[in-house]
Amino acid sequence: MQVCCIKDEKFKTNLTLGEKFSPRQDGDLTIMYDILRTYDSNYWAQVTIANHNPLGRLDNWKLSWDWMKDEFIWEMKGAYPSVVDTSECVFGPQAKFYQNLDFSTGLNCQRRPTLIDLPLEKTNDTKLGMIPFCCRNGTILPPAMDPSKSVSAFQMNVFKMPPDLNRSSFTPPQNWKIEGRLNPDYKCGPPVRVSPTQVPDPSGLLPATSVFASWQVVCNITQPKGASPRCCVSFSAFYNESIIPCPTCACGCPSNTGRTCSTKAPALLLPSQALLVPFDNRTKMSLAWADINHLPVSNPLPCGDNCGVSINWHLFTDYRGGWSARITIFNWEDAAFADWFTAVELDKAAAGFDAVYSFNGTMLDGVNNTIFMQGLPGLNYIVAEADGANPEKDPRVPGKQQSVISFTKKNIPNINIAAGDGFPTKLYFNGEECSLPKVLPTSSSSRISSFTVTTSILAAVVVFMLVRQ
Repeated sequence: MQVCCIKDEKFKTNLTLGEKFSPRQDGDLTIMYDILRTYDSNYWAQVTIANHNPLGRLDNWKLSWDWMKDEFIWEMKGAYPSVVDTSECVFGPQAKFYQNLDFSTGLNCQRRPTLIDLPLEKTNDTKLGMIPFCCRNGTILPPAMDPSKSVSAFQMNVFKMPPDLNRSSFTPPQNWKIEGRLNPDYKCGPPVRVSPTQVPDPSGLLPATSVFASWQVVCNITQPKGASPRCCVSFSAFYNESIIPCPTCACGCPSNTGRTCSTKAPALLLPSQALLVPFDNRTKMSLAWADINHLPVSNPLPCGDNCGVSINWHLFTDYRGGWSARITIFNWEDAAFADWFTAVELDKAAAGFDAVYSFNGTMLDGVNNTIFMQGLPGLNYIVAEADGANPEKDPRVPGKQQSVISFTKKNIPNINIAAGDGFPTKLYFNGEECSLPKVLPTSSSSRISSFTVTTSILAAVVVFMLVRQ
């Protein structure tokens, strides 16, 4: 016997269980709020932060939200409040209701708490750790770097207030916000009720179990109005001895600098050695360089870039079959960067990418014309700014990483490296898009000018000798 089944397009199922949940959404960053265990007056929730953007990243993340019904955090594993404070409970309605609770052993009663990740040393702590994906000092990497480090999670014990004292009543926090140290800005939507998350059995022998309830928060990278980048780029080339520095106030300027420096004047061109010197110590170098090359100088002088990280892109060579660039990352902050990455977008030249010699570099999947670079194993660390050899007279020294990148021109017709094709159209550091100079190095360098002057002098000498004869 043979049976043939044909789908009835008009048939409608009587099951309504799945229809009350909204479908899960995609985003640059998703946060799950899952109810693991529930009691009449309190519950245990797990918060899972997952990064999905190939260039997204968080360092030392800080997560905050608003409680809607006077809830408070009693205990946590895998993370901790940035402020341990239960005074709002003691002087609020919580103490009147929970008269037998010793609030000195609680964690946080703020209406808007801020939570931070725990350091790596707490991973196996039986009281504070032992949660998968916890305790990474707030670092969430892109999935392409390490999928296991693109997720962060923690659990917390939340106490409720009347009239929600039953096992099935939950109110998720609202107005979620997450931010990092030098990372993109994220805008988070409201929590949306979704189908319960399936939690795998730790032993791997039993089937996965469903949590009691789940909400999803979707966060996407955004650029707030008026916000400044946190990193910047300078340009240089082998055919020009001057460095085009980061733009003036590339990462913002303090409001009280109007009388001491100009926020609108273009940054002064620099000699190459000035890149290793903090901005406050560059004044003599930049003025001397302007005097040697007869460059205009504004009064007052332009303000600095005020960026914690600056990157120099140097056009190293350019020949018939290919070209090369050198990228140098400078860390001007007091904290180091572990597991750093940078991504360079080259609209036309990326197709000729050949190799990176001191970093690990690949073409990034899913993002057009972008080269993704990170430190090699054991070298994926950019130290913080430190004192010079003689702190009393030497300027501070930035942390630095550098590599040369080679390209070919094969199958890229009409490419003109010096005219702009060899310079990035976008550059990212740890997910943050950096500010780029508005002009490119030109071939009318002092080197060419010196050649012209030398030629003119030789011609004058020849003419003088001919006249004497």
